[in-house]
This record gives sequence, structure tokens and C-alpha cells, in this order.
Amino acid sequence: MIGPEGLQMAQQDGGLPRTSAAGKPPGESGVAVFRVRCQRGLSFSAAPKKHLIWFPTSPQVRYECRMAGQAVDHVPPAGTLAITPAGSDSSGDAVGNADLILVAIEPGQLALVAAEASAPGAQLSEFLLGYDHALFDLARTLALESAREYSNGPLFWNEVASGFMDSLVARHSSPLKGAIRGVLGKDELGRIREYIMSHLEQDIDVASLASIAGRSPFYFTRMFARTVGITPHRYIVHLRLQRAIELIRNGQYGLAEVALYTGFADQSHLTRWMRRVHGVSLTQLGTDKGIREERRQ
Repeated sequence: MIGPEGLQMAQQDGGLPRTSAAGKPPGESGVAVFRVRCQRGLSFSAAPKKHLIWFPTSPQVRYECRMAGQAVDHVPPAGTLAITPAGSDSSGDAVGNADLILVAIEPGQLALVAAEASAPGAQLSEFLLGYDHALFDLARTLALESAREYSNGPLFWNEVASGFMDSLVARHSSPLKGAIRGVLGKDELGRIREYIMSHLEQDIDVASLASIAGRSPFYFTRMFARTVGITPHRYIVHLRLQRAIELIRNGQYGLAEVALYTGFADQSHLTRWMRRVHGVSLTQLGTDKGIREERRQ
């Protein structure tokens, strides 16, 4: 097996393909990238637990792909992509020296991105043949960062990964239509987010959020996780970290003040969450602003 769980890949001689980039930096971006190269043909089958987005990059290589009763036989140009949503079955073969970039995404992380884009419950499209050169460029950036051992740092990776998922939701997903039992709606999530942001410095309990949605705390917690991909508590932490990053980059407040203004117990509490979620220390985050400004010049 190579790549994420649920994906089997092998060369036609039985050997495993080579990878020149594989994995992700520290943190919880929910995105991993794999640069796969094989010689003399490739066969694969997938019933993945993560969303898989495929980008063939080798010229003049023929792919025969199958998914959901459909099949395509083609020589894809650069920028072509295929999408296998988590839980979908797909398989295929490549004739020749195949080279491709494979991006794997945690379903919960994509659900969070969709919710933040006011598209809760959006479903990733399932198809064998599409075209999105802008998304391909982001995938190549992720692969290059991985091959260079994340020389630009985890935060740069997170920003590119977020842009990749934003594009997927915007251009390659189907929005939730109408009210569906067991899923929170766009307006409900909007009110919940507004409440959290206006009470960021205070303790926020699930019961208060549940009352906004008009549900019991137990049922609300299950609905929220199903809709957004994370628990209400982790969503609160997500918004607090977003605001903390903004304040640190702004440079107006000290780190202890930032922790206080964003609802963390103290600077150490903020530091632990920042390392866990974004893979960086507060000191690294503080210098990140200068690095970003240098890149623009």
C-alpha cells in the first residue's frame, strides 16, 4: 500500500511506485500530498477514508479509470483532475511511465471549510475527468513544499492547503439543498458563529449554543459534529486561534494579552493549542508576519 488508507497502488511488474514527496508538516491542516512516480504502468484501486484528488502530470500517458459505473480512457493534459470522495470506489490503470500528484483530505476538515464558507453539508463531487488549472497549481505547491521538507514553514502550508480546500468547496462540491434532518442549516451556523465571536473572551458552554439552534445540548452536539466535522468545543478553539493569529500578526498586543482577549486561560494554554493545530510556536508566528512581507517585495 502507498499513500492514504484505503488506496492500493502497484506497478505492473508488481513493485511499489516511488514517492518524491509524501505527507504533511506538523499541525492539523487535514491535507496530505503524495507525488507518485512509476515505470512500465500502474494499477490502482481505492475505497478511501479520505477524499482523494488526483492530478496526472506525465505527458502522453494513457489512463483508464473507473468509478460509480462510469469509465474514461484518455491521455490527460496538465491541469486535469479526478475526484474520489471518501467512501467511493474507484480503480484504474496507466500505460507507460505514470507521474501524478495525489492530495488526500480529511472529510471533517473539508466539512469545516464548507461550513466556514456558508455551505454547510456541501458534498464533494464525484467524477473521473475535470479541469482546474488553478487547483493544479496549488497541488504542485503542496508537493514542492513537501519535497523541500516544508522550508516555508507549517503556516505557509496551512494557507496553501486552506486555499486548496476553499477552491474544492467553491468549484467542485454540491451545496446542501433545503433542510435535512440531523444537519444544521446555514442561518443557524451563522448565528452560532456570531455568538461565539462576540463572546470570545468569555467561557462559552454548549448549552448556550444549543439554545441558539433550538435543540437540546446532546442532540445539538451530534448535529454540529455531523455538519461541521468537529465538536462545538473544537470549533470554538478554531475561531479563537483564528483571532489570535490575526492579533499576533497585527503586533498591537503582547502574547499574554492575546491569550486573554481570545479566551485562553493563559499564554501557555494558547501556545499548546497553536502547536497542536498549526504546528508552530507563538514566537514563530510572530516572525511569520515579517517573512510574509519579505515574500511580497
